[in-house]
Amino acid sequence: MDKKYIIGIIAIILVAVIGGALMMGNSTTQRADDELVVAALGHNGEPEAGMDPILGWNYYSAPLVQSTLLKMNRDMTFEDDLATDYEVSGDYKKVTVKLRDDVNFTDGTPLTAEDVAFTYNEAKTSGASLDFSNMKNATAVDNYTVEFDLEEPDSSFICKFPYLGIVPSDSYNNETYGQNPVGSGPWKFVQWDKGQQIILEKNPDYYGKECEFNKLTILFKENEAAFMSAKNKELDVATVPIEYANETVDGYTMYLMDSFDVRGIALPVINNTGEVSEEGVALGNNVTADKAIRDALNYGIDREAICDGPLNGAAAPNYDAMSSAAPWANPDAAIKDGDVDKAKQILKDGGWEDTDGDGIVEKDGLKASLNLYYAANAPERQAIAVSVAEQAKELGIEINATGSDWDKMDQIKNSECVVWGMGEPDPSTLKLEYYSDLAGVGYGNPALYNNSVVDGYIDSALSKEGQDSYNELSKISWDGKTGVSPKGDAPWLWVANIKYGYFVDDSLDISNDTANIQPHAGDIFSNLEDWHRVSSIENK
Repeated sequence: MDKKYIIGIIAIILVAVIGGALMMGNSTTQRADDELVVAALGHNGEPEAGMDPILGWNYYSAPLVQSTLLKMNRDMTFEDDLATDYEVSGDYKKVTVKLRDDVNFTDGTPLTAEDVAFTYNEAKTSGASLDFSNMKNATAVDNYTVEFDLEEPDSSFICKFPYLGIVPSDSYNNETYGQNPVGSGPWKFVQWDKGQQIILEKNPDYYGKECEFNKLTILFKENEAAFMSAKNKELDVATVPIEYANETVDGYTMYLMDSFDVRGIALPVINNTGEVSEEGVALGNNVTADKAIRDALNYGIDREAICDGPLNGAAAPNYDAMSSAAPWANPDAAIKDGDVDKAKQILKDGGWEDTDGDGIVEKDGLKASLNLYYAANAPERQAIAVSVAEQAKELGIEINATGSDWDKMDQIKNSECVVWGMGEPDPSTLKLEYYSDLAGVGYGNPALYNNSVVDGYIDSALSKEGQDSYNELSKISWDGKTGVSPKGDAPWLWVANIKYGYFVDDSLDISNDTANIQPHAGDIFSNLEDWHRVSSIENK
């Protein structure tokens, strides 16, 4: 064979071997000290509509490319961003905001009150962003003053201001904006490689605190892929999947961050009589409508064992959807759970007995058998569902845990048990979970709970400010007589307050003491302007 062909074949083999090694994950992504590579966009992964806040971009997280009216600090106080001042009316039905007059979008056009009003009104119409159902409308009073009129009193409305990024009203197009967003935030959009990454560069005209990094690459890698990228030293920060919470990675430190995020199982409290919601979704479950079933699960399931075991210590027991990090948390909601004997007695007293010896209790011919659905792409929800199903066997309750997707779960969310997640630095989200009028409306109140006393506490809380509001919110859980906790009506089996874990390259200081408490979607970027490189990547 001709020598040149032999050399060519060898070259091809070498290329194949090297390429194979790279594909096997043995590569090291080169990056400069002033660049950040992060696989930690939040648990929702790649944004389907791109970086469009009106369509849900970075829900309850820092929008990066866009500016917001306010910023929220670690202690849940506010600081100005676009706003220079705001005033809330005495009846909590109007908020007036004054704006900076020196802000431009990255296309050179000035940001005015018209852009703010447009963004909020469009977000209300789309229904894909924050919950603006209580907002009548936003109005530009003059170039730098905007008014928000509300249907009902809501002292917590300003809690939405740190999260909805403002878009330019003149050029916004809901079909194209997310692909090439224009904003006034600390970062400028560069490119979106679908399925792979978003690349941003520092906005040189940003009016706020300057970040020391010039480039930010957000990789769309989740769970095992993110973990492997950290092991291969390909990035600065990677989300830690729950199954890897006890792992270590050479050259990285793991940070477990407190969050508002809780996981629990809705237990529909009404019988299934054939009634359906306006969406055509069946309402009610004949097993969970019996309070003895709900009480038995709440007292019999060992939350601590689930948090320490399947959730690898990256969670803490929860009983009412109120994170221990929230200023409205109610410690009186806690019970002594994992009490199998008590749970069995509750069932017996409620008329549930295993008369045919199959290990499943029954009442009036109805077996205590439940279907439990969870998002198949969420490892922590799977861990909770499978663990609860296994523990429930000892109580005499059969639970069939099934991984699914939200297209399927949307159709059974009010008649079957579903593992849900919630928790935001906005107390009005508790209304979405428990308010009677919202039962079966969209994702509102999936347990179909109805308690006029709890409704009253919610209304009262949204008509007060500060600690007075928080005191009312805490009563939602338990006021000594009633509430949503296991001591009360137990419309849910809340299980765990999730902690968010991140592997952080040892060359990077993420200033964890200034990071916000994580919301439901995670927000590692909340204090990005405080991050700095403590040693060169090249010297590692």
